[in-house]
Amino acid sequence: MSEVSQFRTVRDALADGPTFSFEFFPPRDEESETQLWEALRRLEQLAPSFVSVTYGAGGTTRSGTIRATERIAKQTTMLPMAHITGVDHSVDELRNLVGNLAAVGVRNILAVRGDPPGDPEATWVKHPEGIEYAEELVTLVRDAGDFSVGVAAFPFKHPRSPDIDTDARYFVQKARAGADFAITQLFFDAEDYLRLRDRIAALDCDIPIIPGIMPVLSASTIERAPKLSGAPFPEKLGAQFAALHDDKAAVRELGIANATQLCQRLLDEGAPGIHFITMNRSKATLEIWDQLGIKRSPARL
Repeated sequence: MSEVSQFRTVRDALADGPTFSFEFFPPRDEESETQLWEALRRLEQLAPSFVSVTYGAGGTTRSGTIRATERIAKQTTMLPMAHITGVDHSVDELRNLVGNLAAVGVRNILAVRGDPPGDPEATWVKHPEGIEYAEELVTLVRDAGDFSVGVAAFPFKHPRSPDIDTDARYFVQKARAGADFAITQLFFDAEDYLRLRDRIAALDCDIPIIPGIMPVLSASTIERAPKLSGAPFPEKLGAQFAALHDDKAAVRELGIANATQLCQRLLDEGAPGIHFITMNRSKATLEIWDQLGIKRSPARL
């Protein structure tokens, strides 16, 4: 096990801040595993603050999440964080999962309730012996040992929250259950993040909220964005991309430029870091990193 994964946490990284981190999803076959590790090795050279591995609905990538985070912990210099969800899992299964992660050297967990398998917009149905809310999952992880725990935040609002004020109160409940930090769902308008931060601060909650950023690299990103983020794609920005829809290279160039500007604005406004959603590729993230002029920090090595 690497010294980083054994002794350092996301909580520690945030204390040194700002953090720059990357999100990956676990591979489903040999080809996607090769792609994942090519991206990880390229991005490792940037000395990120931490990297995270997502978790499929209903535990569909459970073994892949554990395997990927274990390999990161043992074979790289990077600090791994595993996502877990409560979808289709009993409390006992969740405790076993957390124990498995601890056993392979993973002490950083992003705890989210998750979406119904197959259709994120379907009605949430609790496992008969599972959890109902994300705050319960935070408590479960906290009770299991010395973990640094993160939760999800929604700049627009969670699709199932009746309004933004209620959504903010739900978020604070997760924080007070023991979360150290939050990472947002992807968004494309800095004002959405800043308004979220203001709402949370007004409720006397000050945990760091890290923006989750994914550049628009094709028209399909715009089409998928509402389901991924729970928010409509910004109309003005959408019009800029629509004007370029026949030019794939121009769409990509605009997407990189827009994401870079968004990251810079967020950092200028005091965001505690940037969490890059990589889709298991490195090129776009490297381009944004270079345009931002981010320097390697000894604290992240």
